[in-house]
Amino acid sequence: MTLILKNIHKLYRVAQQGERFKTGAAMSDAVCLEQAWLAVEAGRITAFGQMDAFPHEAYAGAETIDCTGKLVMPGFVDSHTHLVFPKTREQEFVYRLQGISYEEIAKRGGGILNSAKATQQISEEQLLAETLERAREIISLGTTTVEIKSGYGLTLDSELKLLRVAKKVQQEMPLRVKTTFLGAHAIPVEWQSNRQGYIDLVCEEMLPQVIEEGLADYIDVFCDTGFFTVEETEYILQKGLDAGLPAKIHANELDFSGGVQVGVKMGAYSVDHLERSGPDEIEALKGSETVPTLLPSVAFFLGIDYGPARGMIEAELPLALATDYNPGSSPGGSMPFVMSLACLGMRMLPEEALVASTLNAAFSMRMSEEIGSIEVGKYADLVITRPMDQLARIPYSYAQNPVETTIINGKVVHTTR
Repeated sequence: MTLILKNIHKLYRVAQQGERFKTGAAMSDAVCLEQAWLAVEAGRITAFGQMDAFPHEAYAGAETIDCTGKLVMPGFVDSHTHLVFPKTREQEFVYRLQGISYEEIAKRGGGILNSAKATQQISEEQLLAETLERAREIISLGTTTVEIKSGYGLTLDSELKLLRVAKKVQQEMPLRVKTTFLGAHAIPVEWQSNRQGYIDLVCEEMLPQVIEEGLADYIDVFCDTGFFTVEETEYILQKGLDAGLPAKIHANELDFSGGVQVGVKMGAYSVDHLERSGPDEIEALKGSETVPTLLPSVAFFLGIDYGPARGMIEAELPLALATDYNPGSSPGGSMPFVMSLACLGMRMLPEEALVASTLNAAFSMRMSEEIGSIEVGKYADLVITRPMDQLARIPYSYAQNPVETTIINGKVVHTTR
């Protein structure tokens, strides 16, 4: 069945044919086509153009969606989330309002360790049910591809539970899902006096089982003060690479940790967070294809500095954005809100924020040949907005959901029409 989107007020293609990612000044060009149409067949984009040249006879009888007054763009690619988690942590939110730091909460057994304890206690069935609710939520907000990390288990059984649930999300929902093994998210309390023992557990017991069951596409380490050192990170990532898992790293959220540099050294697909980054980190990323991924909702929620987006764009780096949806530091999965924060907190232009949330985010998972922009041959993962005049309305109206319809593989999976 052919699907036609017609009378599109503005079609934001994001990229020209064949662009894997965009950098520098090119990020401000979202390749907008006005008064447009778009054709989809067998889940792929097959053609597009302007309405004054629409081939009516060729598409007679096709299913049609009238997009008069609306924008059409690629579906959002959320390349860093912890979508599978057992419970919210609003009590820690109150602690922070009382002046207790994120690091101090972690030392008290809160933070990641709090979620790990809850993961060990919850059934896989209940964990899946709660995660599916969050999956429906992000689809309604225009996300069509999501990366999901483990890391809230910190035992063999619980890490496998998290990854199995993430895989089941892909089976039960229309979302595109990529999974990341993050056993090295924190050192559990019982291993505090034997760090290497826990690292060996991650590398010699968890990782082989993850590989055997085919549960992960990437490996990740939280390389930061109070978590894993540069040397430990390199050791764990090498084990992952040897097992066939490319790296995506948590780096420089809390301090200038060296995580960016080790990420580049290890050929990581992305280094994520980067709230503590400066000229040295930017210089280290130059010339590599390691994507700096900023998570502005973390800075917003924790009240810390935003990452240096403008410096990264000026340095011609392929900057990406993601939500970091998790119960501790970013309890929300709205990519439109991330775009708002990117504009308001990091002075990005709306077009730059869109590119960073689609094409560049897809490249950070090495998926940009299939998704992330509107090009002939790519999957038809699309967002139709509510009626609006221009892209800037999305970050401008930060408290509103701009999405009317979400399409994945050419099929409508959510609509408010």
